[in-house]
Order: sequence, then C-alpha cells, then structure tokens
Amino acid sequence: MTVMQTTPADTEQATPTDICSAPPRRHPRPDGQDRYTISEVVAFTGLTAHTLRWYERIGLMPHIDRSHTGQRRYSNRDLDWLDFVTKLRLTGMPVADMVRYAELVRVGEETYGERQALLESTRRDVLARIAELHDTLAVLDRKISFYGRGSAVR
Repeated sequence: MTVMQTTPADTEQATPTDICSAPPRRHPRPDGQDRYTISEVVAFTGLTAHTLRWYERIGLMPHIDRSHTGQRRYSNRDLDWLDFVTKLRLTGMPVADMVRYAELVRVGEETYGERQALLESTRRDVLARIAELHDTLAVLDRKISFYGRGSAVR
C-alpha cells in the first residue's frame, strides 16, 4: 500500500460534477494540456500500463479516447477519475463494486441513491478496519512500552 501526502493549502476548491466524490486533487500536469499518453499517465499516477489497460477492459475506464493511430489519449478528467478509483482501491472496495459504481456514474443522476449506498457500505468497512488497526496499534504500543522499560524479553 502506498501512502500519499497531500497539503490542503495546495488543493484548489472546485465544485465536483459528481457529488459522491471529493474535489479532485491537482496533478503534476503541464498547464493547458489535456491529452496524455499512457506512459505519461503511468508517470502521473504510479499505476502500470497493464493496470490502465485492464481498467479499460473491465469497464472502469471505457471512455478513453484514441489518436488517429489508435494510441490511448487520456484527459484531465480521466486522471481525476483514476485518482478517485485509486482511493476506492485503498478502501479495499472490491473491483466488482468499483465497476458497478462506474456503471452507475455512466447512467446518470438517477443513480445517486445507489452510489451513495455503495459508498456508505464501503465507508462502514473502512471504519471497521480503522478500529481493528487502532486495537492493533494499542497492542504494539503496550509491547513497545514494556520493552522500553528494560523488562525481560518475552
């Protein structure tokens, strides 16, 4: 798992087009550019080209434009979507649920309720995992404290 550091001061406030997602974070993209090759997207996102092609194949990114020679051309909107998908992956959301969410987004506003329910379910799972991690952290802290007092090794 990768940990990304963000600074809220560097993030522009924008009104999201999808109320289920947070405003997209700024990518290290050249100003004014809105077409990227797969290798540029790999550099921006840290995802592999294989993963990007797979996302397209399974329906997570079915709208990727192509150049006249057939090369994929990603837009800033695609990069914002990939950022959101990456966040969903970090939550542990199953790929099937991510694909379902993407399908619901394509259908339109009438699916807001279904999207909200899917995200709320994922949120509950994340909160449960956080609670487990807090418990695990407490155990580690007790052991570290025990060893730090110079007690006998267990």
